[in-house]
Amino acid sequence: MVVEHLTEAPSWGTIESAAALTRPARAPWTWRLAALPVLLATAAAGAVGRHGGRFRRLVRLGCIGRALPLASPEQAQAAVRAVRWASRIVPARWACLEQSSAAALLLALAGVRGEWRHGIAGDPVRLHAWIVDWQGRPVEEPPDTALYAVTYTPDGPGPARRGPHRRTT
Repeated sequence: MVVEHLTEAPSWGTIESAAALTRPARAPWTWRLAALPVLLATAAAGAVGRHGGRFRRLVRLGCIGRALPLASPEQAQAAVRAVRWASRIVPARWACLEQSSAAALLLALAGVRGEWRHGIAGDPVRLHAWIVDWQGRPVEEPPDTALYAVTYTPDGPGPARRGPHRRTT
């Protein structure tokens, strides 16, 4: 993927970001209703156990549906939107890692797999976690997500799996 930068000026380690929370896009009420207990489960997974193992537990949660068929773009979008809607209600930390893990769990409960990704970007160095659709496009993410180099994905190295909505290259 090629990311075109419109300006040639140095960034000095900054990017623009919204100063106010934006209203999350609408998701079907069934997905929003299902997202509430999923967020509670995600919060419990993050809170239980050693603090040093929190990242590993949330990554495992993000990979829970690994053997399931890939979600359709509509299912992935509904899950991400529902989790973002519900995270405004549940008083806990809901950054990208928690939200993407919860969205992957929500999709697994629906019987499909969310392709979970974790990546790193520079200038400034930052981490991000997100869900991609069956074509590898970030779901409900800003365009600058393309700046992140993927450091972890549940599929891991090796040939991709075959089947409906699965990459074969």
